[in-house]
Amino acid sequence: MRRVVNFLRGSVEVEAAGPFPERFVNLCAQRGVPFWGLEWRADGAVRLKVPRSARRGLEELGERAGCTLREVEREGVPAFLARFRRRYGLWVGLTFSMLAVLVLSHFVLVVDVQGNERVPTAEILSCLRRLGVHPGTFSPAIDIDTVEQEVLLELDELTWIAINRSGVRAEVLVRERVEPPEIVDQTELGDVVAGQAGVITRLEVWAGESDWQVGQAVAKGDVLIRGDVLLEGPPYGEGDVGWQQVRAQGVVEALTWRTLEASIPLEAPVKVYTGRTRTCYFLEWMGRRTDVWGSGAAPSGWEKTSQIWSPQLPDGLALPFAVGRETLREYETAPVRVDLGAAEELLRGQLADALAQLVGEGSVGESSYTAVVRDGNLVVTLKAACREEIGVFVPDKSA
Repeated sequence: MRRVVNFLRGSVEVEAAGPFPERFVNLCAQRGVPFWGLEWRADGAVRLKVPRSARRGLEELGERAGCTLREVEREGVPAFLARFRRRYGLWVGLTFSMLAVLVLSHFVLVVDVQGNERVPTAEILSCLRRLGVHPGTFSPAIDIDTVEQEVLLELDELTWIAINRSGVRAEVLVRERVEPPEIVDQTELGDVVAGQAGVITRLEVWAGESDWQVGQAVAKGDVLIRGDVLLEGPPYGEGDVGWQQVRAQGVVEALTWRTLEASIPLEAPVKVYTGRTRTCYFLEWMGRRTDVWGSGAAPSGWEKTSQIWSPQLPDGLALPFAVGRETLREYETAPVRVDLGAAEELLRGQLADALAQLVGEGSVGESSYTAVVRDGNLVVTLKAACREEIGVFVPDKSA
């Protein structure tokens, strides 16, 4: 324990050389100066260690004993820190580091959103920013309960949210709304009609009646399942009971043929750079931007690209400080003839996506594309055979 105390308060090892060094040791004991590590040298001098606070009084004792004192070594924490007393940059950095730890720990530097799948993270962060939760916010000033309630009121897709503050990080946990299953209103009466012409490949009637059979061709708008049901009378009865109107339900799948068309102009305006450029350097601190040199405003006819450098801690936490550079390049538009091959590939992809949305859970069979140039446009036509659900419920307006 004594060694620890001596290390913290610091010690000085001195050497007393003279005709009577033992008198110097006796004077130290008489004055109550604590010392240890006494060592007699071969040349008659004596070395001992004293606390750093008792070093100044040894000069007087050395003169009284007729000895010359020489400081051999300083040890302990004060001696270690004294090595850096002229390194002002280190002390400035240490001061700013301590201030950063003490001050920045009360600010939100990172907002982390977890638990969302359908609701975009950017939408949640934008809502939180409007409510005052963003990098640079003073943490104790955040009314968490109020913010959570306001977020739930603004974002209908969320059913639960929790904001947890952990140091400089604000962890936002959300739960999205689970969509309830679609409930069919049985009181709404009507028929199932064909939404697309085709040849029936599957027919299942759940409610209502149908006069169609698998393999028959139907036109768009034909009534596939009627909502009028004939109630037959008892055997050997005089007649039927009558008609009952229900909500027609069932599955009607058919082989359909769809034709889709898309076009693109043969000439398109493209950017031609004039060679004039401008550069802007800026700093971002806790979400606030400051232009250091130049202006980042991009007038009409100028294209802007940005590069941002943001330091990160070893654990991946990004610091709320960034340095950025924006480059603005002037351009003019000029008509250029498009590449027919690339344009056709683009239109084919768009038509395939549109067909997939139309078919839904159905399937696409054989398909073919044709491309022609017409009236200054490249026109691509898609013809495809599909298997899809064509039954569409149409309510009875007279009911």
